[in-house]
Amino acid sequence: MYKMSFLEKRKSSEHQEIHTSQDPYRCDICGKSFSVSGSLTKHKRIHTGEKPYHCDICGKSLSDRSGLIQHKRTHTGEKPYHCDICGKSFSFGSSLTKHKRVHTGEKPYHCNICGKSFSDGTNLTQHKRFHTGKKPYHCNICGKSFYQEFNLTTHRRVHGGEKPYPCMEPYHCDICGKSFPDLASHKCIHTGEEPYH
Repeated sequence: MYKMSFLEKRKSSEHQEIHTSQDPYRCDICGKSFSVSGSLTKHKRIHTGEKPYHCDICGKSLSDRSGLIQHKRTHTGEKPYHCDICGKSFSFGSSLTKHKRVHTGEKPYHCNICGKSFSDGTNLTQHKRFHTGKKPYHCNICGKSFYQEFNLTTHRRVHGGEKPYPCMEPYHCDICGKSFPDLASHKCIHTGEEPYH
């Protein structure tokens, strides 16, 4: 039988509780239970909003040490997780897990409404909004709502007078001066022509 060793008696006692009890550390706020006291301490920060770990590069505050370590990789560019199939590297273990699904074709997230499958939980969440009609991203200027944050960001550029897709609008109309990716279709507005039957 495998034996674990601990430098501190406290750590040994905490580890023993994993085997001898059923999650003895209980959150007095929500009732969730944990097998180790450190996990309860970390969990309680969700309720209190406490973020005791600070990034010395940008000042961002985080609720746990592992989160700070991962955050710092956005500054250092460190990518310790490597794909053993193609060699691509990632800053986060979760990113590697998602990436590997490109190779395996695994799609573990399923829509309970239509049955469509996705490799990423975020994509499933966005997909379900089409079924529910939920558009959680709202423009604070005109009130228009969107399914995805990207679409809201793109939309806001219109209010700033910026072309939302400058690389896709190379053609300028000599009649009204506007730019379009497909100038021929636009000019039909001015000519009255109906090319599609």
